[in-house]
Amino acid sequence: MSVSDGRRMSLTELNALPGDELVRRLGSVFEHSPWVAEGAGAARPFADFDAAHAAMMSVVLARSVDDQIAFLRAHPRLASRSRREAALAVESQAEQKAAGLDGVEEEKGELLDLLNRQYEERFGFPFIIAARENTIDSIIEALRRRMTASRDEEIAEALRQIATITRWRLGDLLETER
Repeated sequence: MSVSDGRRMSLTELNALPGDELVRRLGSVFEHSPWVAEGAGAARPFADFDAAHAAMMSVVLARSVDDQIAFLRAHPRLASRSRREAALAVESQAEQKAAGLDGVEEEKGELLDLLNRQYEERFGFPFIIAARENTIDSIIEALRRRMTASRDEEIAEALRQIATITRWRLGDLLETER
């Protein structure tokens, strides 16, 4: 994910990467959407971490609402370890584990599944939250609260959550201050 010796990349190294290598190295920052890194490459050289992240977010935000919804649908459902999707990205696994979803009790896991299903039925895409910044209880509370939003409000909130998630992920790859 970062340079071959396992250390974080510098901004200079990131800016010097050929396009295909940029996509390989940053493609997982946005869940199952390497096209984001590819599109952001045109904005190089990035002046700093914020510019790199903003370039990537601008690729997503420039898409049509239908494309954004398809992008949101590429994100995994939050779930306890026993209910987790096998194809979950490594980054998502770590983030969900950090939120305590690996050790969630059965009752809360069932409630999370129920609320996720209700959310998806209402909005047409999975509930997205920066799991790394939350606990199982705050995730359940946010699911309940956000169920009252309009679809447009929830698309905007899901994209804000993705901005938070991807700032963390990009920061994990770059040796720079966030």
